[in-house]
Amino acid sequence: MLKKYSFILLTTLLLFACNNDDDLIAACDAVTNVSSNTITSNSATITWEDANTTALYTIEYGVTGFSLGSGTSTSVSETSLSVTGLSANTTYDVYIQSVCTTNNVSMYTDVYSFTTNAPTVIAEFRPTLSELNLFAGDLSNLEITPYGFEYDLSSKLFTDYASKQRFFVLPSGEKLTYDGEGLPIFPDNSVIVKTFYYNIDDRDISLGQKIIETRLLIKINGTWESGDYKWNDAQTEAVLDLEGSIVPVTWIDAEGETNNVNYEIPSNTDCFTCHQSSNSMTPIGPKMRTINFDFNGSNQIQHLIDNEMLEGITDPSGIGLLPEWDDTSVSLERRARAYMDINCAHCHTAGGFCEEQSALRLNYEIPYEESSISESRFSILARIQNTIPEYGMPLIGRTIVHDEGIEVLIEYINSLE
Repeated sequence: MLKKYSFILLTTLLLFACNNDDDLIAACDAVTNVSSNTITSNSATITWEDANTTALYTIEYGVTGFSLGSGTSTSVSETSLSVTGLSANTTYDVYIQSVCTTNNVSMYTDVYSFTTNAPTVIAEFRPTLSELNLFAGDLSNLEITPYGFEYDLSSKLFTDYASKQRFFVLPSGEKLTYDGEGLPIFPDNSVIVKTFYYNIDDRDISLGQKIIETRLLIKINGTWESGDYKWNDAQTEAVLDLEGSIVPVTWIDAEGETNNVNYEIPSNTDCFTCHQSSNSMTPIGPKMRTINFDFNGSNQIQHLIDNEMLEGITDPSGIGLLPEWDDTSVSLERRARAYMDINCAHCHTAGGFCEEQSALRLNYEIPYEESSISESRFSILARIQNTIPEYGMPLIGRTIVHDEGIEVLIEYINSLE
């Protein structure tokens, strides 16, 4: 009889268990297709997909490489999360977990990573250079903001043998407008940046450099304004200084010779002297005909076109190029005229600082017969070989004679009749 009751009890329990198979808890699936959008310098929106019909989500994030449990954690009921308060130009890791019930959660997703944007460039003259976000990382590395366009010139202005880094930044969504072979039209809030420095030893640039100044032109309400940032000795910061100063510099050149110069940082008044055109400030360097060549692996104008930074032209092939003054494959006359264009023509031109004092017109495109070079050749020879203040030419921007450039000019002028 006992065996009979035991059999009945066991059968009842089995039937009860089988009748509750439908009540087993389904596994909580992990989310899929994690992505990010609307990324700025300090925020991002994270989205994902989920097969679970009812779930909460735990999201943990932190700077890339963090360990789960040490990051910032939050819970949401939607399949997206807007994350704020992030650091600019920084990569973050994200992990997401579905919470179907208190006791039923999914595995965390594999790591998903995204990088915030670089900080927006500030088109203002603030007290320190670092406030403008023109460079990424340590300031002394001169790593240009990803919003900048680095460029070079075919013939370069001489500044006591200083090296120069050049780039400009356009406002988001804005473009240059082609306006002939001269300067393009820059939109308001454009920033043109030129940094002057000397390598410790030109034979080994890994030894570092001494950065002297960073000059800015900012277009504000249709007018260009200038400002100069002087670097500190520690090379950690540059401070807005409109008064000008003298910085002693020593460097070793490519031939192994030690050189010394008392480098003159110009005042804001000096900047206007060279940059004025009909009493308005204007850029000198980035003309179409001075950048129409390959730099950093591509034609600079084509690069602007391809990156939708220049409108009004589709092909740079019809644009001329100012010759390199030291290119011996070019005729002596063209080399000399190119040197005078980039070093002297900003003053010796219609509307320039020397318009009234001199008949010289040294723009490369001015015909020789209209330039007055012949009539002024003896004065040119005397002034370009001289450093007497207010007599030696150029008036501003150099304290020593440019031997290599002067050699070209002397040969050219002596060839004139």
